[in-house]
Amino acid sequence: MSLSLYKQKRNFTKTTEPIAGKPVAGKHIFVIQRHHASRLHYDFRLEIDGVLKSWAVPKGPSMNPADKRLAMQVEDHPYNYKDFEGTIPAGNYGAGTVYIWDKGTFELMNPDGNSFDKEALRELKSGDLKIVMKGKKLKGEFALVKMKGAEGNAWLLIKHKDKYAVTEYNSEDYTPESVKAKGIKEKADAKKGTKKKTVASPETAPSPPKKTKKDAIKKVYKPMLATLVSEPFDGADWLFETKWDGYRAIATVKDHTVALYSRNELSFVDAYPPVVEALKKIDHDVVLDGEIVVLDTKGASNFQALQQYRNTGKGQLIYALFDLLYLDGHDIRHLTLLERKSLLKTLLAGVKDKTLRFSTHVLKNGKRFFENAKQKQWEGIIAKKTDSIYQEGKRGMNWLKVKNINEQEAVICGYTAPRGSRKKLGALVLGIYEGQKLHYIGHCGGGLNDTTIGELYNKLQPLITDVNPFGVKIATNMPVTWVKPQLVCQVKFQEWTGDDHLRQPIFLGLREDKPAKKVYREIAK
Repeated sequence: MSLSLYKQKRNFTKTTEPIAGKPVAGKHIFVIQRHHASRLHYDFRLEIDGVLKSWAVPKGPSMNPADKRLAMQVEDHPYNYKDFEGTIPAGNYGAGTVYIWDKGTFELMNPDGNSFDKEALRELKSGDLKIVMKGKKLKGEFALVKMKGAEGNAWLLIKHKDKYAVTEYNSEDYTPESVKAKGIKEKADAKKGTKKKTVASPETAPSPPKKTKKDAIKKVYKPMLATLVSEPFDGADWLFETKWDGYRAIATVKDHTVALYSRNELSFVDAYPPVVEALKKIDHDVVLDGEIVVLDTKGASNFQALQQYRNTGKGQLIYALFDLLYLDGHDIRHLTLLERKSLLKTLLAGVKDKTLRFSTHVLKNGKRFFENAKQKQWEGIIAKKTDSIYQEGKRGMNWLKVKNINEQEAVICGYTAPRGSRKKLGALVLGIYEGQKLHYIGHCGGGLNDTTIGELYNKLQPLITDVNPFGVKIATNMPVTWVKPQLVCQVKFQEWTGDDHLRQPIFLGLREDKPAKKVYREIAK
């Protein structure tokens, strides 16, 4: 089997990881390595056809049949990796501490007379490998099962019910305390830039096993946010997605009970029943991240159409999903983005409802993808680091957005008196926050029709005030009725003027999912 991907990822002048190795004939070994890298996980390796077939198991293997451990298949490793222990230096792929947690031999549970390797490879290809393990810690029957519909690398590691099975198991309880401490210390040393030679610690008696619980679903998850950048780019370690123009929404499904809410924890359950009904069809406990949108006839998301849907119920409503944070007792925010998206795609393949849509992506070619977005008149694209973890509520440089159309959220601070044939109000007076103060960015009359004017007028009446929210006089072409700065709208515009006003803003709709105090001008980096 090829080890080209393994070799491609490593610089063997800087790491002591082995390059090759020849297996012992007739003896099929396994090794479990506890790997304290950017995130703690266990590497599960089986020697098949001369190499170590490998899976990363985030929560470690379990002797409890009730624990279906997520296992992400990775590149093949050379046979001699079975003995590797120590530290992969900072700056290298997989940098961190490696400790041999268990090793031994294994057999096929159902040999059929074929050669061992041929039969094992056949079972792997079928997505159902059943083995008998003979280790110090892992004993008895296990199955590696590829997740249903999976095109990627997501498997489950499952202990069979046999004489070795237990009802409670936590692999960390069987890791020596000295190894745990060493891993933490080395990560601290790496941050300080110090280098120390590492010698593997001898195994000491573990502390008594503790009762373990599945990760609980939190009541609220804050979505990870993207930073605006000025232009598209290509990148080997990046993927590129559609920038959907709708309401960002987090969904939790537990025992077919659904919660669906916005960034500021506004419930969408009553507003979008088709999405809720589709989510109830998921046969797993999950936490999902995506965008509620309405598609136009060309398949592009349209924020104004979403606004109209709230009133008419008409339009192609979908929940475009691009991330998975939790799956069946596993908090998976620490997995890489590609791993999470692979699981998400597999999950949605088993749900027969077109209201839920997997948000596809392309790898590397961001410039070409952006040109395609311009031709299709999308709002823009999102660029994401393929190895990024999910940083809840954070806005950093791992998720970036590039806009094709200039749009801005704005706080409604008042409205001008109508003139001509227009009734009730003329234009909306808009502002954004600069620190704690509101800054006037212009007034907007474009995009308003009789229906939206009537709805806005009714919503603004309870907010009328004598206080100018800006604290300074502003120039308008008609008298202004001031309102408390609580409602947020979205507008598109041509450009920012030299005095920081919007040129030719067009009203798109209200943003009930955004708190007014969080509305700032987005400046591209």
